[in-house]
Amino acid sequence: MSANHFDPSHVLSEHEIGELVRLATLAPSAYNLQNWRFIAVRGAQAKARLREAAYGQAKVSEAAVTFIVCGTLPGSVDLGARLRPSVEAGLMPEGMAEGWVEAVRRQFKGNPQAERDEAIRSASLAAATLILAASASGLASAPMTGFDPQAVREEFGLRPEEIPVMLVAVGLAAGGNWPQKPRRPLEEVMVLS
Repeated sequence: MSANHFDPSHVLSEHEIGELVRLATLAPSAYNLQNWRFIAVRGAQAKARLREAAYGQAKVSEAAVTFIVCGTLPGSVDLGARLRPSVEAGLMPEGMAEGWVEAVRRQFKGNPQAERDEAIRSASLAAATLILAASASGLASAPMTGFDPQAVREEFGLRPEEIPVMLVAVGLAAGGNWPQKPRRPLEEVMVLS
């Protein structure tokens, strides 16, 4: 369930925030790029800056933390370094890792649209996993795409290769939230073939 109202007195510890992010990073990513970054906005001044960039949405400052979920352009990722632990653990052969590095180079080099799409896809998977982790921890969340990406980029010092894909407010739900709205029937959304 997505919440619009959070208990502003609820605080999450650095450890709790870290655990949510750790769980979010279990999301899949193409070639194991892990091309995401999470900026955990929890201080009052930072929340005020983010709230302004999010068109004044109160949940940004009322939630215990609001994450800026960023996708990173694949061409800027050192995939060899990311795959090294898997090679050293014996999970994949060195040649396979080298093949993946080459495949990423071929797929994304000179193709900014493909890079952008992959960054958004990876960050979206990570954001969804973050939402599920919050729910499993008894917390409410609110994914938001209603924000000014350029303002977020400037206010929070995003790197040129990072795309602010989504904001995810997380905390304890307060009263006044709507119940889960009805979902379309399975026969409208599922096709068995």
